[in-house]
Amino acid sequence: MELQQMRYVVAVAETSNFTRAAERCLVVQSALSHQIARLERELGARLFERTSRRVRLTAAGEAFLPAARQALEAAERARAEVAAAGGVIRGRLAIGAISTVAAVDLPAVLKRFRRRHREVRISLRTSPSEELVERVRQGTLDVAFLGLPLGVRPTGVHGREIARDDLVAVVAPDHPLADQEDVDVRRLAEETFVDFPAGTAGRAHSDAAFAAAGIRREVAFEVTAAALMARLIRQGLGIGMLPSAFVPELPDLRVVRLRDAPARIEHVVWSRSQPSPAATAFLSALDISPAER
Repeated sequence: MELQQMRYVVAVAETSNFTRAAERCLVVQSALSHQIARLERELGARLFERTSRRVRLTAAGEAFLPAARQALEAAERARAEVAAAGGVIRGRLAIGAISTVAAVDLPAVLKRFRRRHREVRISLRTSPSEELVERVRQGTLDVAFLGLPLGVRPTGVHGREIARDDLVAVVAPDHPLADQEDVDVRRLAEETFVDFPAGTAGRAHSDAAFAAAGIRREVAFEVTAAALMARLIRQGLGIGMLPSAFVPELPDLRVVRLRDAPARIEHVVWSRSQPSPAATAFLSALDISPAER
């Protein structure tokens, strides 16, 4: 069993197509197919079901895929550790962030990091905080930036609080509240809302404010990205509640401060396992030591 064979299996599993997998791996399809067939003979099981229309994993393939990915990641980690011992940082750096991260200028941080460590392959994904924590726990993300309600802490990971902020109401320029300096949460209960999906940490902030006031509100539009939320608000379809540190990103919308505003805490988290050289270098760029708990 060879690492190259595992790379081919992962590529076919992710593309569901032998031709596209071969293109990704920079080999001719016949060579890729031959190596996978050879691996299947060694394992004594077919990894893929092939038809004229599709390719999909068999039960054996489903069982093999996670172990293949782990083996490839371990091999890459080993190469990265050897390079780091010689003073060179390389390998993968997978970053996750909520769409309203405001405590750090993430694009600027990533730009500086890439200039300094050009051999590191950087990836970034945005997701809700609870999904990001789970991905860090599983090892598919190295570092993640979260936003959580006051009193809630991420579990199963190492981390640090990096900022605290209050939520504010965000409305269209022609909204009746646009000229208000501040407003009570009870007044907002009359409005239609655009918010993050129910059950997410981002939604929990605003839900808690209305629950504390003992009132209900209507959330007509549930979205996962702050940019889409802003577009809906801009069209007058509803109002939103966002962190005050983030709203400068939306200069064409009006901000109304909330009395007894709910607080949000931003965290940066990383795995309890020893971070990779690339993750360690990234945390160091944030003046964080991976040894912190």
